[in-house]
Amino acid sequence: MNEEKRRIIQERLEHSRMYGWLQRASDVMDRYFLDAALGFAIPGGIGDALAALISIVYIGFSAFKIRSFPLTLAIINNTLRDVLLGMIPFYVGDIIDVFHRSNQQNMQLIRGFVEGEPETINAVNRKAAYSIVLFISLCIMIYFMVKLVIWAGQQVFSLF
Repeated sequence: MNEEKRRIIQERLEHSRMYGWLQRASDVMDRYFLDAALGFAIPGGIGDALAALISIVYIGFSAFKIRSFPLTLAIINNTLRDVLLGMIPFYVGDIIDVFHRSNQQNMQLIRGFVEGEPETINAVNRKAAYSIVLFISLCIMIYFMVKLVIWAGQQVFSLF
């Protein structure tokens, strides 16, 4: 993509209402610790799941406005990691949420990707590749787990 076209796309994205909303959401969730506060106030992972709902906007922006599959995978990766860390019991996860700041990480990925920063694009591609490998690994593990359950069920039924 030539530089002039990239600049036009960058300006269009940065001046969109959604981009401004993402920046404000990032500030509220991470700088003012609403992400951690939700996890602390509503235990059992429910508060963390509610906080993760904000990330749907980041995912939608990267998928439908920017139209980047690797960026979308990287943001999903950050969001799922944030939910997982936030769910650590005894409020340890909420303390980690104060320092993890996944919304700001997502915003930095979006900003760097839109601006064409090589380090950010490399980080996005690494996270996307990691996400694909993790997804494939989970699918393979699920497949073998299903096979194991079927085998175990056959063994139990053969006893009768």
